[in-house]
Amino acid sequence: MGKEEIRQAIIDYATKSAKSKFYFKDMMIGVKKAIPDASTSDIKSAASELVREEVMELLSTGSSTMYGLKGRGISVEKSGDIGGTE
Repeated sequence: MGKEEIRQAIIDYATKSAKSKFYFKDMMIGVKKAIPDASTSDIKSAASELVREEVMELLSTGSSTMYGLKGRGISVEKSGDIGGTE
């Protein structure tokens, strides 16, 4: 299991998810279905890297933060959220 496999599993989850924005916990469950031995910290690290590379984006609802594939659903710009990284 490598970082690239985890990154791809995250992108696959984000692409196939019924919802365009999702919580980290839901993404982690989806990734672990594809890569059972992936650790939470490895998934978090890969997700943060994808956000920094602007492949994914963060959307803050005020009380929680959601991830989404950039260009899918409501974007950070349209929502009025400033985005950012965790």
